[in-house]
Amino acid sequence: MKADLHIHSTISDGSRTIPEIIDTSCQKGLDAIAITDHDTLAHHKHIPLDCRDCKVKVFAGVEISAIDKKTGIKIHVLGYGIKKPTFIEELTLPLLQKRHENSLKQIEILQKHGMTIDIDKLNKAEGKYIYKQHIMEQLTQTRQVTEMFGDFYHTVFKGGGMCDFDIEYVDVGDAVNAVKDAGGFAVLAHPGRLNIMPLIENLPFDGIEINHPANSESDKKAIREYAAKYNLFLTGGSDHHGKYDARNDDIGDYMAPESAMEFLYA
Repeated sequence: MKADLHIHSTISDGSRTIPEIIDTSCQKGLDAIAITDHDTLAHHKHIPLDCRDCKVKVFAGVEISAIDKKTGIKIHVLGYGIKKPTFIEELTLPLLQKRHENSLKQIEILQKHGMTIDIDKLNKAEGKYIYKQHIMEQLTQTRQVTEMFGDFYHTVFKGGGMCDFDIEYVDVGDAVNAVKDAGGFAVLAHPGRLNIMPLIENLPFDGIEINHPANSESDKKAIREYAAKYNLFLTGGSDHHGKYDARNDDIGDYMAPESAMEFLYA
């Protein structure tokens, strides 16, 4: 069974709509996909109950922006099989609002430095929330910046630049517990980006993401060891954002192990 269980749509910071994602998944012959938009479950209502044109099964998940407050390391928690959305929404809705407000502050700074940004014409997540990717998209479309993730992005939004400030994420323990309280499975996302696998020892994760562009072969070896030790299922996906990501990984480039499907169909 071919399944990409980590995909983002226009409901958060992806550039493809859910119908476009489904069409691509069908063309690639995938059996299942999961839409895991950041800090929202709004995409649930956009997922068709029956994809008549193909046999791909579409699951609705979530990716929660969290932080380990002891170390200050940012961590993403994937949630699958959510049965009680309220537990997730109560935790993540403030994140969406804070991110939007943060982006408005960044826009104000850019405007003061001579950039022209029309807020009304920005693409927005779910038509409501602005991400820095939406800002960069308009700057490149209006040719004020030459490329989405070039020098401008890395000197302005990263590396201590004038727009290099972010929101406060939720505690990773609260994120994991919210997924569990919602009746879902909590998965540690792309642990290869940072040395965060030891978190598994103290938090009730159900799974860990092994197949992801950020995980090296040595990371995967360690992930398998942790999964075996703590009885975690393994999953995976492309983490596709379309043109809103510097990577070129497409839908289906990274697949979940087939054993992950046992939990999604549970």
